Amino acid sequence: MTVLALASGYEVAAISPLPENQTFRWERLPDIPNPEGFAGAFAGVSGGALIVAGGANIPENKWADDFHKVWSGSVFVLEKPAGPWRRGGELPRPLGYGVSITTSNGLICIGGSDTRQHYANVFRMESRAGKIITTPMPSLPKPCANSCGALVGDAIYVAGGIETPDATAALRSFWKLDLREKNLRWVELEPWPGPERMLAVAGAHRGAFYLFSGTQLHASTDQKPLRHYLGDAYRFTPGKGWTRLPDLPRAAAGAPSPAPTWRDSLLLFSGDDGGKVNSKPLSEHPGFSRDVLAFEVNKNLWSLAGDAPFSRATVPTVEWRGHIVVPNGEVRPRERTPEVWWAEVGRPSK
Repeated sequence: MTVLALASGYEVAAISPLPENQTFRWERLPDIPNPEGFAGAFAGVSGGALIVAGGANIPENKWADDFHKVWSGSVFVLEKPAGPWRRGGELPRPLGYGVSITTSNGLICIGGSDTRQHYANVFRMESRAGKIITTPMPSLPKPCANSCGALVGDAIYVAGGIETPDATAALRSFWKLDLREKNLRWVELEPWPGPERMLAVAGAHRGAFYLFSGTQLHASTDQKPLRHYLGDAYRFTPGKGWTRLPDLPRAAAGAPSPAPTWRDSLLLFSGDDGGKVNSKPLSEHPGFSRDVLAFEVNKNLWSLAGDAPFSRATVPTVEWRGHIVVPNGEVRPRERTPEVWWAEVGRPSK
């Protein structure tokens, strides 16, 4: 049996393809009306419309040593797949790299960062009569960015992240917000039985929360954060706790999150496997992996579900009109894209 080695040092059995009747049909939606696009934007659905808000990009001198990242507060709304995008106002502040959760009552935006600090704030965005309404919600127990989260039933779970922009250690925090409660509050739960992490991928399937990959941090000799790429995976079942799952075939840090579900699989598109972190010059970085990994829940194994037509990291996923939407994100370090892709998974055309 062929064995694949991860950057993290894990070793797992080679993956096999999914059955031939499971394929992806990718199509482009209208680009976000910004020439650079954004990484770390919030995205979700309210009132039947697709919402993309905030995030950050590097509009000038992105390959220079002293590059300047700019955070956005712009809100964009797409009412129908053919477009056009319209401006939906502004966020309470320029913000990005938080967690996006779509609920029946709107898009919930959790934590995030700007150019100076990380935030614990949580708020809901709703599309009402063509207007975006923002409502505050209970804040996280501490500031957090680059975390991941998913909706399981009526509860939001948020895992990992970093507390400050210059952190040299990630968080091993696991929080829950039960939306059924009259007095909403975040509750800290027992964390997963593995390393702390940021840029992990969350997922939800059949009443359980899933946690995939991400990176640890440690301090370099000059106290700068260095990343260690992880390939482990876990499932949290309410009332039963955590279960270690088979390791990923490769790391998928920053892959579009939460991992969409298809039949009995959770899907991981692209993401950073850590294999090209030392690529020089960065302007010639070839981009992140394009393959699509599928964790088959019933079989407890990983399969290859084809390739995506893009390279992406630090971007949310959205389920909209029966499709999986990947709005913007990084194509390689420092470079974003205004592209918006969506996919329907089904049988190949004859």
